Amino acid sequence: MLKISTKGRYALRVMIALASQPDSRPVSLRAVAEQQHLTLKYLESIISLLLREQLVVSIRGKAGGYRLSRPAARYTVYEILRATEGELEPVHCLNPEEAHCPLEKYCPTQPVWRGLQRVTREYLESISLADLSQSPPGEFSFCDGI
Repeated sequence: MLKISTKGRYALRVMIALASQPDSRPVSLRAVAEQQHLTLKYLESIISLLLREQLVVSIRGKAGGYRLSRPAARYTVYEILRATEGELEPVHCLNPEEAHCPLEKYCPTQPVWRGLQRVTREYLESISLADLSQSPPGEFSFCDGI
C-alpha cells in the first residue's frame, strides 16, 4: 500500500502555509510550526528537504524566513511529495533504485502495479499548490472523472 509519511503530509502543510502568505512574504519556521501545531525540530528537517529541491528559498535577516521559490500554481502535490518521500511506487519492484525482480518480464501482476503507479502520479500531478491553498478545508476534491 502506498503510504505517505508524516514528513510528506507536513511538507504539504508547510507549502500551503507559505503559499497563503500575501505578497509572497517570508514566514519564519517558528510561525509555521505554531500555526500548524507541529514541532519546530521536525519542520527543520522537512524544510531542509524542500530547500535541497529548491521548492522554497531562505531569506535571511530580521524580516526573514522562508517563501516559495515560484508561484503556487507551478507546484504539484506530486512534486512536493517526491521531495520528501522519494519515489512514490506502490510496490518495491517498480522502484528504479531497487534490484530488479527475476520474474519482472513474466510477472502477471506487474501491469496492475504500473497502472496504479500511473493513476496515482496523474492524480497527484493534477493538483497544484494553488488549488490547495485557495480551497476551504474539507472542500477540495479532484476525484470526479479520475
